Amino acid sequence: MVNQKTLTTEIGFTHEDFAALLDKYDYHFSPGDIVAGTVFSMEPRGALIDIGAKTAAYIPIQEMSINRVDAPEEVLQPNETREFFILTDENEDGQLTLSIRRIEYMRAWERVRQLQNEDATVRSLVFATNRGGALVRIEGLRGFIPGSHISTRKPKEELVSEELPLKFLEVDEDRNRLVLSHRRALVERKMNRLEVGEVVIGTVRGIKPYGAFIDIGGVSGLLHISEISHDHIDTPHSVFNVNDEVKVMIIDLDAERGRISLSTKQLEPEPGDMIKNRDLVYDKAEEMAARYREQMAAKQQGIDLNAPAEVEEPVAVEEEIPVATEEPVAVDTEEPVATDAEELPASDEDLPAAVE
Repeated sequence: MVNQKTLTTEIGFTHEDFAALLDKYDYHFSPGDIVAGTVFSMEPRGALIDIGAKTAAYIPIQEMSINRVDAPEEVLQPNETREFFILTDENEDGQLTLSIRRIEYMRAWERVRQLQNEDATVRSLVFATNRGGALVRIEGLRGFIPGSHISTRKPKEELVSEELPLKFLEVDEDRNRLVLSHRRALVERKMNRLEVGEVVIGTVRGIKPYGAFIDIGGVSGLLHISEISHDHIDTPHSVFNVNDEVKVMIIDLDAERGRISLSTKQLEPEPGDMIKNRDLVYDKAEEMAARYREQMAAKQQGIDLNAPAEVEEPVAVEEEIPVATEEPVAVDTEEPVATDAEELPASDEDLPAAVE
């Protein structure tokens, strides 16, 4: 017969032995690690998670999601197993703090970078406005639309809860900046239906020393001062007034910069008609535009339609043909048109962070 006392002594396992065994097989956890864990206890403002450490880890409710959470049960369920981000090292009780929110943020930044690389158009609801523009959420991140990139006649305050198409201007996780453009999305969509050489009707919405901004179906195009007439004009104000209805021709579509360039100069039957007889320019617009398109097509094929024909006696026609080099044309560097970078807030303090 086996002695019970002797058997107990031979297989005895003390608390000290158990602790030593745990130390021997304990895994080392560091902040920043992503580990698998199982929910084993729900708390009023958080949950206890088994990740294989000596002490259960804890996830507070504010770290459960990239979005607002009012109760832990909205995100986690008992015995559920999923990934967790180790947020902090062990406290004095040996407990680690976990986060799901950090994992969602990392994946959100990865997703918006991918969308930017694909030059994708995204849609989002405006949830707030401020003095600089409007705020939206993209993949859970807070995005900012500068006022200069909002193409609508509505006051900014009325945009709240309205869904807008958007293009990415800046995606910078290190600086916590996510900047988008409503204007660029509209211009791209509009450009898909527009063609160079097409005549469109628009309304003068703004006049600057360097040109007039024309609204054509909800997007703005620039009629540069050098493209108003073959004759020299001192200022666009001498030709147009705000709210004038005009007929213009599209001479360039720049989808990357979100810009449409317009011209009335190319529609003039005779040099200076935009100043002397604007109605004639509008009446002949389609005819002159067709001639322009024909010239552009011939130019692409290397044919010069303006080359003089062979005749017995030369006819001097040079004075009647407007030469592009007779009048100085302002280059882009002289235009006081803000680039995308210049249109953004001057300092980080003016730009809301993507991660709240």
